[in-house]
Amino acid sequence: MSGPQVERRLAAIVSADVAGYSRLMQADEEGTHAALKAHRAEVVDPAIDAFGGRLVKTTGDGVLLEFPSVNAAVQCAVAVQQEMQYRNADLPERQRMLFRIGINVGNVIVDDGELFGDEVNVAVRLQELAEPGGACISDGVRREVEDKLGAVFDDAGAYKLKNMRRPLRIWRWHGAADASQIGPEVSEVPRLPGRPSIAVLAFDNLSGDVDQEYFADGITEDIITALCRFRWFFVISRDSSFSYKGTETAVKQIARELGVRYVLQGSVRKAGSRIRIGAKLVDASTGSYVWAERYERQLADMFELQDEMTETIVAAIEPELSSAERARAKLKPPESLDAWDLFQRGQWHYAQWTREDARQAEGLLRAAIERDAGFAPAHSMLALVHLVYVLFGWTDSPGDAMGEAFRFAQQAVALDDRDPMAHFALGRAFTLKGELETAIAELERSLELNPNHARGYLGLGLALQWFGRARDAQPYYRRALRQSPHDPMRWTFEGAIGSAYFHIGAFDEAIRWVKQATRRPNCGFHAHVNLAASLAEAGRLDEARQSLHVAADMQPGLSISAVSAMLRTMHDDYREQYLSALRKAGLDE
Repeated sequence: MSGPQVERRLAAIVSADVAGYSRLMQADEEGTHAALKAHRAEVVDPAIDAFGGRLVKTTGDGVLLEFPSVNAAVQCAVAVQQEMQYRNADLPERQRMLFRIGINVGNVIVDDGELFGDEVNVAVRLQELAEPGGACISDGVRREVEDKLGAVFDDAGAYKLKNMRRPLRIWRWHGAADASQIGPEVSEVPRLPGRPSIAVLAFDNLSGDVDQEYFADGITEDIITALCRFRWFFVISRDSSFSYKGTETAVKQIARELGVRYVLQGSVRKAGSRIRIGAKLVDASTGSYVWAERYERQLADMFELQDEMTETIVAAIEPELSSAERARAKLKPPESLDAWDLFQRGQWHYAQWTREDARQAEGLLRAAIERDAGFAPAHSMLALVHLVYVLFGWTDSPGDAMGEAFRFAQQAVALDDRDPMAHFALGRAFTLKGELETAIAELERSLELNPNHARGYLGLGLALQWFGRARDAQPYYRRALRQSPHDPMRWTFEGAIGSAYFHIGAFDEAIRWVKQATRRPNCGFHAHVNLAASLAEAGRLDEARQSLHVAADMQPGLSISAVSAMLRTMHDDYREQYLSALRKAGLDE
């Protein structure tokens, strides 16, 4: 008679432990135990869930995991290591907890939920060979992920592993040192916030008219803005939500990549003087619809419709909270839908980060104000356009441009004191003027009005750094990244983090972050200048000169005097440190 049939299956196996765990325990037993418990709950477990993994067992300071695919296993490993890098960044080296991770793929024996077999042992051996903060994978795993994830693994050669008959070729990912080589598919997995979280995707334009695309986008943006008024919600920035426009990405994947539970999808059809909107709210954790509705209204009722939809969505997500804040401030709608449409087009050109697009944005926004002089958001955007002229050296009269920026920003606040973008624009203007306390007050007011405003966090960080407080700026930059991980301004978020590292003397970290910024679409020349400065301070002068060449191609006339003019109100020590590094890199006076 044959014995019971053994269950076998193909699995991706991940083994992980803490490097130097015994040393950490000897130094601080209770603190180390509490830290590991927190990292498991806040980083490891959410990442396992996000990538569809299964915890097989724990082994003191380690875990053994199973994943349905090799891609998911590698994505999870990289996500955990990147998140741990952030958590360790501000800790003394002796307190940092670094994971070692090994990944293998093969047939395993499954018995009562546990995994057995040589392939499991290989994963454990690979973990032992991994560098702290890095990962080590087998040749089979490397073949599966090659050209799919963008992760770069170095060939470490063939190793004779303990109790293994044949040498095994292994590959290493070095963690933080290689993080800039990781593509967006394996970026860090944001943790779900402790409050209701939602991403509002760009509504589909069903009108059959390409010109109505801006109309559909504007409806979506108004819903996002209204939801942001509810302080207990975590709302993903419009710019990250819109990065999925036109794609076939599954709702669950979008929710995982953005770190939210709920996703709102919708469509808009405009015909004559009527508008039809369909919307559905999905709980991505289950894939089920929480709420769906279709509306048909006259265009004159559009803003009333927006409020109705927002209140209904809020009630669907958190019934017990929906009645707590009825008396919220509403955006002042423009009297003319033409002004609203011109504003949407102007915003698009502003985000392209070229001199010509900035000019087009200015023209469209001025036209919007001509249609409706009381439309505050158009004034805010015009202020930001003029600030870009100053920061990018795209004007022969920076004093006049600053004057225009202040005029439009102050007018925006006067028109709608509860518009967060108005206070953001005014805060940025005061930053460049050199008035720190007023700048911070305006930017904090912007975040009070909209605690989900990614650019508000960026602006507050920039204000602190502009006045010599680079270390204090870092948490705000990281919050901006979390709030809008797919923002078209992400290069500015990453560049700002790198710049802060530069000013505190962490040049390798500065290089890593700024290099990442230079790979982003629409990246401005500033990132390449920052990279040149960081490389020069790290002694990598040939690379620094190459970065300057790239920047000079993007910005003709680049020189020490031109950069100094852009930074004329920056903290003296920071400005001189920066200019000194650029001189080392070879930038002409």
